[in-house]
Formats: sequence, structure tokens, C-alpha cells
Amino acid sequence: MHFVITFGWLRRRRPPYGDRWDAAHLSPVILTVLIAGLAFSTPRQIAVSRLLPAAPALAAAMWPVLPTILLGAFCLLVMISLSFFYADLGTQYTAAAIVAVTLAAAYASHVRLQREEILFQVRLVADAAQKVLLRPLPRRFEDVEIESLYLAAQEQARIGGDFYEAADTRYGVRLLIGDVRGKGLSAVGAASAVISCFREAAYDEPDLRGIVHRLETSIARHSAAFLAPDLPEHFATALIAEIPHGGGHVRLLNCGHPPPLLAHRGKIRVLEPTTPSAPLNLAALIGDYYCVDTVAFAQGDQLLLYTDGVSETRDRTGEFFPLPDWMRRQGPEQPRELLDRLHRDLLHYSGGRLDDDIAALAVRCPNAQGQEHPA
Repeated sequence: MHFVITFGWLRRRRPPYGDRWDAAHLSPVILTVLIAGLAFSTPRQIAVSRLLPAAPALAAAMWPVLPTILLGAFCLLVMISLSFFYADLGTQYTAAAIVAVTLAAAYASHVRLQREEILFQVRLVADAAQKVLLRPLPRRFEDVEIESLYLAAQEQARIGGDFYEAADTRYGVRLLIGDVRGKGLSAVGAASAVISCFREAAYDEPDLRGIVHRLETSIARHSAAFLAPDLPEHFATALIAEIPHGGGHVRLLNCGHPPPLLAHRGKIRVLEPTTPSAPLNLAALIGDYYCVDTVAFAQGDQLLLYTDGVSETRDRTGEFFPLPDWMRRQGPEQPRELLDRLHRDLLHYSGGRLDDDIAALAVRCPNAQGQEHPA
């Protein structure tokens, strides 16, 4: 009966991170049944019953307190039942071990649940910060379709140094994508400073150079305010794109960022900058000259903006992900479908392990008739 109550209680309980019920959570039950079966079916000299304390110890790693105690009680009943069939099992010593281990396991389960709850609250805060830093983008700005992708290198991470933003201004749709040097909270703070500045400057500055100057000032102030002896000075690569209302072309200002890809009538073009510009917060060292390139962006064309985590994803042999060739093999897909496929192929290419954060924006200028260009 104790076993049935324990199992039913576990089925009803949902852990703080969702429904994680799987075969692993049944392992303490399986271990108990296995030990009990062997204890009844093997000779007394083997004394398999002495392994019963292992079951509640294992339960502490994945079960709540009450089911752990009930499992320990069930193991104790098994041991008492064995004493009626076999003499000289050392029942009193094994029973004492079961009680001691069960109490210790119950305490360990309590501590684990407290830490899980704290971690759960931290994740809630991280999710809220993620929504503020990388808020969901509208899927369409008038005649421009936009989709985004963000993947953290660490499985449990929520935010990182990669960033993107989009704004529909009187000058057109303006896009920002970038990557702050480093990882952790310091990189997140620098990324937040750049994004916050862009959200204001994109609406005020008539020229892309004016936006970059303000971003440069913002990250320089942030780096000076939070500079520590053990932290390197922040700098960030960034790419700003501007698509005027009505389309026809796109203006690009590239500050040391990987060049975007343009898909036009089945052909892929790598949009290298005419003159390289300095990354943000390095203008004082390299120079503050910024070059704006203008590229045709017709109906049906698609633009892929990405961070270096995409192009520098490696396979097991160390080869980089062939992004232009991959893009060339894709058909005239919708932006969401393109990014979903990129996500799957990057994980497959890297063997499911990413070494860097990944951010990407797919921007499409649809045809007036809702049809694609022929390949």
C-alpha cells in the first residue's frame, strides 16, 4: 500500500520546471523491486537485502520528501517480511540502516527542493530580462517581413552577449544585430546599453552614421562605468540595416560584423562592406569613419543577418559551417521556415553542441502578388 501511495503521489506532483516524469524517476521503485525479488529468491548467505538502504538514497536525488520517506518505510517492511522467512539476516542492523538512510535522504530531498525553487525563481527573472533585452519582434513592418532566432551556447542559459532589434521609423525599417565581446553578465550589460540606445536613436537620427555615433558613446560610457581590473574593456561588432518604406534598396553600415547574405532570384550574394568600419568602442583606436553601402533589395529578396556564432559553428573535424553554400541550397522559403531550418542544421552540424551564442534575423521583401521569384 505504501508503494501505491508513493507512486500515485509522484504522478500528481509536477516539478517546478514542467512535467519531467520519465523512466528515470521510477528507478528507485525499480531498484526496490529488484532487491526485494533477489532477496527472496537467492540463498540467505548472499544477503542481498542489505542493499535496501540504497533505494531511499537514490529517491532523494529526484523525489520529494514524503515519497522518499514512504519508500524507506516500504523497504523496512520488506526487510521485516524477509525476517519471517530467513533467520540470521541481521534484520536489526539492516533495519537501522534503512531508517538512518531514509532520514538522511528525506533531509537531502528537502534541501534539493529548496535549491530547485531558488533556481526556478532565478530562471523567471532571467526570462523577464530576456523579454526586455530581446523582446519579440513584430513579424511584419508594413511591406517587410522579419523573423528572429536566438540560441544560447549553454543549455540552461537565457541571455548572452548577442543582440538584435528592429524599429519602424519615419526613415524606414531599421535593424540592428551585434555581438558583445565576452560572455556572462558583463556582456549582457553592454548589450543592454547598446540596444537601449538604438531604440531611441533609430527614431531620432536621420542618418545611420548618427545612430552609430550614439551607440559608440553609449557603450563607451557603459564600459567606463563598469570597468573592473579583472574584466576586459567591452567592444561590440554591430550591423545596422535600413529599408526605406516602399523597399527597392537597403542601406548597410557594418561595424566589424559578419557580412549579411542576400538571396536574389536563387543567387546568394555576400554583402561585404566597401570600407570596413571599426567595432563599437574601438573608434578611438582605429578611427571613427563609417561607410554606408546601398544594395538593391527587390520584391521577393531575402536578407539574412547573423552573428559569428552561426558562421563559426564547427563540426567534429573543426570545419566551419558553410553558410553561403547552405543558403544557396535553400528555396524561396518564408523567413520563419528559413530560420527553423537553420536552427536544425546548425545543431546537426555541430553534433548538438554550440560553442557560442547565436542570433539571426531573416528579412524578406514579399512580392506584391504574394508569389516568389522563380529560382
